Amino acid sequence: MNPFKTAYGNLIKKWRNRNGGQNAIEAHASRTFGLNSEAFLGLLGLKKNRKAMSEVTYFTCLKMLSETLAKMPVKFYQSTEKGIIEPEETDVSRLLKTRPNPFMTPSIFWNAVEMNRNHYGNAYVYIRRKFVRKKYGGTLKVLDLWVMQSNCTQIVVDDAGYFGGVGRIWYVYTDPTSGKQYVLSTDEVLHFKTSHSLDGITGLPVQKILQETVNGAAASQGYLNEMYESGLTAKAVLEYTAEMSAEKKKKLVDSFLEFGGGAKNTGKIIPVPTGMKLMPLDIKLTDSQFFELKKYTSLQIAAAFGVKPNQINDYEKSSYSNSEMQQLSFYVDTMLFIIKQYEEEINFKLLTPEEQDEKKYFKFNEKVLFRTDSKTQMEYLSNGVKNTILMPNEARRKLDMSDAEGGNRLYGNGNLIPIEMAGVQYTEKGRQKTGEPDEPERKEESEGGEENAESEKI
Repeated sequence: MNPFKTAYGNLIKKWRNRNGGQNAIEAHASRTFGLNSEAFLGLLGLKKNRKAMSEVTYFTCLKMLSETLAKMPVKFYQSTEKGIIEPEETDVSRLLKTRPNPFMTPSIFWNAVEMNRNHYGNAYVYIRRKFVRKKYGGTLKVLDLWVMQSNCTQIVVDDAGYFGGVGRIWYVYTDPTSGKQYVLSTDEVLHFKTSHSLDGITGLPVQKILQETVNGAAASQGYLNEMYESGLTAKAVLEYTAEMSAEKKKKLVDSFLEFGGGAKNTGKIIPVPTGMKLMPLDIKLTDSQFFELKKYTSLQIAAAFGVKPNQINDYEKSSYSNSEMQQLSFYVDTMLFIIKQYEEEINFKLLTPEEQDEKKYFKFNEKVLFRTDSKTQMEYLSNGVKNTILMPNEARRKLDMSDAEGGNRLYGNGNLIPIEMAGVQYTEKGRQKTGEPDEPERKEESEGGEENAESEKI
């Protein structure tokens, strides 16, 4: 069927029935509407696609992933021969710690980036740099970081070398307010993508992969909304015996809708003319397993995002211990890949070659995801101090307490010895080193024997 012919036929039909009183043309004659509006699409016999963001499970998954990433602060470390240390702050580390740009805090910044990544499949961050001249040469200084709207960014692969390099990737950003276009190189853009990528360059959003599932979930919510708007009243069949014209049927239906349609008429009495009978159609949601299907669809969407059932408020098969394991599984199965991808991209494009050679790196502090109750936390810290893992002041800092005098050293249990010294205390050389008496019982016997010998001489 030709869609243009169908659309033309629908418009002609509406135009011919323009004096019908309640037709769509008359209803919208007093106002204007756009080409993408539901009214215009309805005249063409088309339906506007439902927004995936309006589906509660889809939105909950986006919220869960974005807020989880935003919770974790980005730490700056350096690997040395003496272990991991925190080096002096740099311009980039200060930006990631305090404010990536003048309008966003780190939490809001990473929340927006992760929201774009999950919703559109790709997230882009513009690295604004400035060349600082020196006496000999100069350096590039990172000024701030800006989130680029994913729906306004296009990836271009330069196959012919028009931009100065064959096979290079460029990012074309169109400003939604001014319409200006900016061509940015890969060194100027942090690109984060979803795990659903077939070419390794661009990521696919979940809403595109599960388009039918997400649309079905949104349609079920729309069905519930229509029921609420109708006052949870079911459809009805009006039984009559006489023949009626189409115009009279329409007037009869309109009169019944006037008294029985909508939430405002819920519970009111409907007048029925003599000789007619109103029979409601008893359509129950339980008969069609509506809620079971809706729940199954929600679990499918959550599984595609890697979100656990308890995180979308499904506690049917969850307990306290089970929820804790699901949180750990969420970190290992879902967030670990996301965090690793972010760290790799940040360390590659925000660190200078000199900093990379010095083994400096950025790392998300994932420990904030596993904050426990006060009792468990205190046991964890005390065991770390006792077993020479944490210094007392390190444990105090985790409790937001000030340093104590003498707390910058490791303390250990005296019963612990190096493994290469195990069993030394049972040897003669080991007893001499530890200061233990050498066979005290024999000494007593020998002393006793000398006394007996002297008595015998006397």
